[in-house]
Amino acid sequence: MPKHISAIAVFVLILILGFASPVEAATPRSTWVVNEIYQYNHPFASQLPQEVATKMQKMADIASPFIFYRGTAHIFYRDMQTLASSGFVNSSTSAIWLEGDMHLQNLGGMRDSNDNNIFDTTDFDESYLGPYVWDLRRMAVSILLAAKENGLNSTDAEDVVRNFLDAYLNKMNDFKGSNDELSYRLESSNTNGVVKDLIQKASDKSRSKLLKKYTLLKNSNNRVFQTASKLQPVSNSTYSEIAGAMSSYIASIPSSKRYNKSYYTLKDIRLKLGSGIGSLGKYRYYLLIEGPSSATDDDRILEIKQEGSSAVAIAVPGLLPSSVYGNQEGARVTIATKAMLSNTDPLVGYTTVSSIPFMVHEKSPYQVDFDYKLLTTKSKFMDAMGYAGKVVAKNHAISDQDYDAAIIPVSVDKEVTDIVNGNTAVFKDEIVNFAVDYATQVEYDYRSFVDAYNQGVKLY
Repeated sequence: MPKHISAIAVFVLILILGFASPVEAATPRSTWVVNEIYQYNHPFASQLPQEVATKMQKMADIASPFIFYRGTAHIFYRDMQTLASSGFVNSSTSAIWLEGDMHLQNLGGMRDSNDNNIFDTTDFDESYLGPYVWDLRRMAVSILLAAKENGLNSTDAEDVVRNFLDAYLNKMNDFKGSNDELSYRLESSNTNGVVKDLIQKASDKSRSKLLKKYTLLKNSNNRVFQTASKLQPVSNSTYSEIAGAMSSYIASIPSSKRYNKSYYTLKDIRLKLGSGIGSLGKYRYYLLIEGPSSATDDDRILEIKQEGSSAVAIAVPGLLPSSVYGNQEGARVTIATKAMLSNTDPLVGYTTVSSIPFMVHEKSPYQVDFDYKLLTTKSKFMDAMGYAGKVVAKNHAISDQDYDAAIIPVSVDKEVTDIVNGNTAVFKDEIVNFAVDYATQVEYDYRSFVDAYNQGVKLY
């Protein structure tokens, strides 16, 4: 058979198998983007308008489409609703637990409940069920945007995405047919470079440093929060409402992980302002509680975050039955956190304050956010994103039937490995081609947003 006929035959076979690359040309869409941003953020304008204003400023003032991308997961999933599906998704891999907002800065160094210092995922606010490739797509786009901001050329940036995907697929293959994912973790002994440094930073932190940063001792030897521009007192009524919600929070913790009631004694509350990008506008409070003893040096800080419906649900509404999480969005995030992390924080739970759902967890003294600006060379980027691929594989693998077969009744590591097997190059091409096109779309959308912001268009 002539070579050109063989190539055509292969192309036809790819089309028949459904492995055509799901790419659509990027295009400016200013009116649509501005409307999407307004519709998503407007509900929060009445509760914390200054926080929404801060969000808009962060997304517009920093010359970074990546920061804009962080704050607009809702636009990404609006597009996932209409853009072509992947050729590497079947019924078994179309509804797995997703982190939902997978990007470089939702990774970090931390300490798990068994005192292991690790590199892992730090945020599950947008967690939901969906096709596994959506986490890969969202991370791939973030890699391209961050790499361009850091000065990498497009070829090198695409190589980094391929390395991320290789690491993901290789680790999924390692997990197939074993339970290794249940004990797998990235720590200083099996990492290098920026990621190893990040884990070391986490291990160098301490509870006393965190308490010193946010609290002070009164004359009565009682610890309370400091008041600062980003740590504000709450009204008496808000204090009472949160205090009243503590019992339902405690009840949300499994009895096997629940401490004595005195552990959760509430000592002080502050409204936390200015944290994150996408969640700005939602309520976030810090709660100081007694901790394991009446001593002041082992007090704990809880962070409670207002939760809404997942952005992923925009694309696949109802795919995660509300019965799974009792129609309580804080419970959804709590379940996902436990599903995708090993040795989870025993203070993870949820509650409702004034009819608003909240997720609760410890403000960890040991968490260090990932700084993508440290990835100044291709080799540093390749190294770090290889570890990121392993983290995402672990997230997907341990949250399948290993966690709760009633939610995910399959072995995701087996299903993903089998569906990609023999077509790895085509799979990587599909994700890379999508990411290249969508990163261009993000840049168009970012410019549309900045223009509207500078012109004083109402954005919330």
